[in-house]
Amino acid sequence: MIIRILGEGQFEVPDSELEEINRLDSVLEHALNTTDDDVQPALDALLDKVRAVGVRPTHDEFVESEVILPFADAHEEEIRAMLQDDGLIPG
Repeated sequence: MIIRILGEGQFEVPDSELEEINRLDSVLEHALNTTDDDVQPALDALLDKVRAVGVRPTHDEFVESEVILPFADAHEEEIRAMLQDDGLIPG
């Protein structure tokens, strides 16, 4: 899966990592829906995982992003605007 982090670029993430990325996406969605949870640690964990397991496509390779994640310093309203029915990442 090709995931773009706004402001950082694309990462090709192996299918074997998608279960954990979807779990972190669910944690972020839960934090957005719970007033006593801080959203930033959940966003950081999701983005950190993508960065850790993803490989950047070469500069001369154009690949369409399948998922777009918010900036690392995005505000809750910006993250909410990007949410789909099943979080930021489908599945």
